Amino acid sequence: MTDIHEFDDIRPFLPEELPAVYDRLLADERFQGVMQTIHPEMQMEQMAALIRSCATNQEFQLRIIYPLLQSILAKASQGMTSDFTNINGNGYTFVSNHRDIVLDSALLDVNLFDAKLDSVEIAIGDNLLVYPWIKDLVRVNRSFIVQRALTMRQMLMASAKMSRYMHYVIQEKQSNLWIAQREGRAKDSNDLTQDSVLKMMAMGGKSRDVIESLKEMNIVPLAISYEFDPCDYLKAEEFQNKRDIADFKKSQKDDLDNMKIGIFGYKGHVHYHAAPCINQWLDTIDPETPKTEIFRLVAEHIDHEIHSHYCIYPCNRAAMQLLDDAHTVDGQPLATPEEVAQFEAYIQKKMQMMTIEHPDLEYLRERMLTMYANPARNHMKAKKL
Repeated sequence: MTDIHEFDDIRPFLPEELPAVYDRLLADERFQGVMQTIHPEMQMEQMAALIRSCATNQEFQLRIIYPLLQSILAKASQGMTSDFTNINGNGYTFVSNHRDIVLDSALLDVNLFDAKLDSVEIAIGDNLLVYPWIKDLVRVNRSFIVQRALTMRQMLMASAKMSRYMHYVIQEKQSNLWIAQREGRAKDSNDLTQDSVLKMMAMGGKSRDVIESLKEMNIVPLAISYEFDPCDYLKAEEFQNKRDIADFKKSQKDDLDNMKIGIFGYKGHVHYHAAPCINQWLDTIDPETPKTEIFRLVAEHIDHEIHSHYCIYPCNRAAMQLLDDAHTVDGQPLATPEEVAQFEAYIQKKMQMMTIEHPDLEYLRERMLTMYANPARNHMKAKKL
């Protein structure tokens, strides 16, 4: 049996640790301000009593976080649909494309709770934990910490430790995990799995065989589709800043702004689709295949499953039509004139929200269109394979 205390610095809080963490959170003025903004109808004493009544992490999620997410979906979306018919029970590692810093995993939890399944333990980079209360809150919310900004030797040790923890969650706790297919969001929505993520996942297995170690993780490719990305214009600005400023790096304030806008901004329709667990497919790989080739093949398979299960919206087809000057695919129209006009109006509205100095309007528009076109491009390519 694994000693859970090996992972004390990265794991979610245990139930017996929650009362002390609640005390820290409720004493923090920033946390109080956030809760009063989210729940203005509740006095802080009521909120404190509700939080302290949560004896486990999942109770906290169900009583505090789940209603908040339902409220966000009601106010900032046209609703969420999902397909989890391939999921039977718990003990899966969901590997998904990454659009929103907070909501990708949070809305996965909503889908799992609605299916009467366990929520996921969430891999989250420590670069986002800019205040102590945020680090406390995410660990209450079943997050485990991905350590960044380490030396190469430290990174190898941290990756091995995180991998051992992930195998422990799946094999011994028989709970669920979520991890993005790559470090950070694909700002242009060209979602491709990084081999390094798979290599990390294989490190902590009981078997030295790569395929067997990956099978221990019960990997499920998860396609996440938002009709509109509230942060699209911010991502476009970041593209130009990185192009024009050699040492450009987002500030902590930028990260917090992205989180807030991503959570509360308008998303249109939202769809989650869980593909089949890849274990049966892994059995088709020749065991004599070199390790580097195995990781490449697995990454390509996960990409294909995610791309083929995207929900493609009119804005994606309109963006592809505007960028590629293609009006039909296999004889079928990409988008109607009305859909193109509506999307053009949306892009223009978002362009007016930009505050970047010396905006390169043509480049920014191209970046915005590309974000919406790439899912359609990848989906159509995957469907033809």
